[in-house]
Amino acid sequence: MGMRTLSSSCLVARQIHRFVFLLGAIGVSLGGVRQAWAEPATDSSSRGGETRVDFVHEIAPVIQKRCGECHVGQRSEGGLSFNTRQSVLKAEVIVVGRPEESELVRRISSNDPDERMPPNGPPLDRETIEKIKLWIAQGAAWEEGYTLNPQGGHTEPPLQLADVTIPPADQELTHPIDRLVREYFRAHNIAFPAVVDDQTFLRRAGFDLVGLPPTPEEVAEFLANSAPDKRDRWIRRLLDGRTAYADHWMSFWNDLLRNDYTGTGYIDGGRKQISGWLYTALYHNMPYDEFVRELVAPSSPESEGFMRGIKWRGNVNASQRVELQFAQTTSQVFLGINMKCASCHDSFIDRWKLTDAYGLAAIVAEEPLEIHRCDKPTGQRAEPHFLYPELGDIDPNQPPKERLKQYARLLTVADNGRTSRTIVNRIWHRLMGRGLVHPVDMMSQPAWSPELLDYLARYLVDHKWDLKELIYHICTSRIYQAVCDESAMPGEEKYVFRGPLPRRITAEQFCDTVWRLTGSSPAKPAFNPPVPERKADFVRASLTVADAFQMALGRPQRDVVVSTRPEAITTLQALNLSIGPRLHQDLEAGARNLIQKFAEKPANDLILHIYLMTLTREPTPAEQQVMKDVLDIDTWEVPTRDLEASRVADLLWMIVMLPEFQTVH
Repeated sequence: MGMRTLSSSCLVARQIHRFVFLLGAIGVSLGGVRQAWAEPATDSSSRGGETRVDFVHEIAPVIQKRCGECHVGQRSEGGLSFNTRQSVLKAEVIVVGRPEESELVRRISSNDPDERMPPNGPPLDRETIEKIKLWIAQGAAWEEGYTLNPQGGHTEPPLQLADVTIPPADQELTHPIDRLVREYFRAHNIAFPAVVDDQTFLRRAGFDLVGLPPTPEEVAEFLANSAPDKRDRWIRRLLDGRTAYADHWMSFWNDLLRNDYTGTGYIDGGRKQISGWLYTALYHNMPYDEFVRELVAPSSPESEGFMRGIKWRGNVNASQRVELQFAQTTSQVFLGINMKCASCHDSFIDRWKLTDAYGLAAIVAEEPLEIHRCDKPTGQRAEPHFLYPELGDIDPNQPPKERLKQYARLLTVADNGRTSRTIVNRIWHRLMGRGLVHPVDMMSQPAWSPELLDYLARYLVDHKWDLKELIYHICTSRIYQAVCDESAMPGEEKYVFRGPLPRRITAEQFCDTVWRLTGSSPAKPAFNPPVPERKADFVRASLTVADAFQMALGRPQRDVVVSTRPEAITTLQALNLSIGPRLHQDLEAGARNLIQKFAEKPANDLILHIYLMTLTREPTPAEQQVMKDVLDIDTWEVPTRDLEASRVADLLWMIVMLPEFQTVH
């Protein structure tokens, strides 16, 4: 069942809806999509609206603080090491999906002093134990490549970017990125991967840059072009499409800046949208340094919503005051630093202290800010302070508006390589499936190629912080256009880069592709971009309010920063793809629209159109036979108007269930 094309053994057309749930579950679990660790035995995200546990921020700090002395780093007492997920599973202390059967839960819950873990200090509080149990129930997710031994024998790179010497070109590799990657491959005895064919390239670039695969007309145009630089020109053409570019990247930045069209705080004024400003900035390709400064120290009210955060109602933990939110979000988004732990106490997973978090918070504070440790006041007042004083510091005697300007300037000075590295790493992750540094919010971790990271960061700065130019530079490299690395295993102890990784399409990309094909997009967007010259053929999902279907496919609630979406397939997604009403309504309406559009043309034209619009290729002979069975026709010359709409809807459903459709290769 690992094939990526349809075969006649997949299903019988007349019985397709009898097996819709079974096939849906199979369709989303076939090969071609890297699964994050293992699928949870129970998907708690579908039970009672439980929020998924954040391992890095909620579980790892507890393990580091309370278990680290005996079970982290070089210590593995009793055969248990918490360094990686594999070492935990090897010790057989947890049963994934079944906390009640897990030895770890039994030991941390025990009242027997000879059995209880941790043996020293007070027992874990009930809330922490319940969080660990929920984490195990949800599958014991663990950020791929994350280790609980953060020092790892390495130190943070210097703030200033290195002057990278580009290796010499050869007959095959002239692009600077490829020449740096070639040296890495040589050091690891890896052959440079082959380049994908034109149709795979078109689909990959389309999804990555504008969120949509090419149209049949675009495929034909590209394949007919014999110019040696046609791929470079195509990438430039996609990036020059300002509407499609802004529509697509709106989702990336909404996730990262926790901006949305509805949600917590918007009604009662405790939160403010930046949607209009953000879309305009993307549409006009605002330089990234200016982009950062306008978010941190807004020159107009349009962009101040990010900096002001969310004013939560009711009793709020001190670490969730808007000033502390400012410290957490700006450090995470722009510097790749986890300041959440340090907002309550000195961090257990890196070098940041409580005073560092409060020093950032004091920059924006309108009045003296008292430091709280674990929600208890200390009597100390926070002083405005920048995390890297070697670049400069904040004048505490200035009013908040001036302090914000100072902070924004320090974030974007050329010598602050942390800011340029962080955004470069996020873009590389977006285009290649994994960052040069992993995870993307832990930029103190070593890059698999520090030289490539610093080269790209310098490239961005030297090109006036132009993100489109950075994307163009990456996408015109041979390594971006290389065949995907299908051998990468989630959670391998030491990651070795071998090429781009296959990636699931996002919820928005799924909806957009279906809506454009079927003409079933919403009549109006939830957010109407304030760009008079903007022209769009249909309403994009990035501009709509997330419904249950999009959220099931991974679109997040944006009340926290979301820098990456989960790769794991969940039962909730399988259910929504299989029997969820939203998709089936779209496909049924789309079937009627397509029959009307192709009414006077033979059925073969319809099938070819569907395949090119979704998979960027023509159907194989075996697939053509399956299509005939599904449509209950003997010849492709049958006029489309004679086809049954329900059968065309079944056919559409079969296509969108294919891993080939749901994956960017």
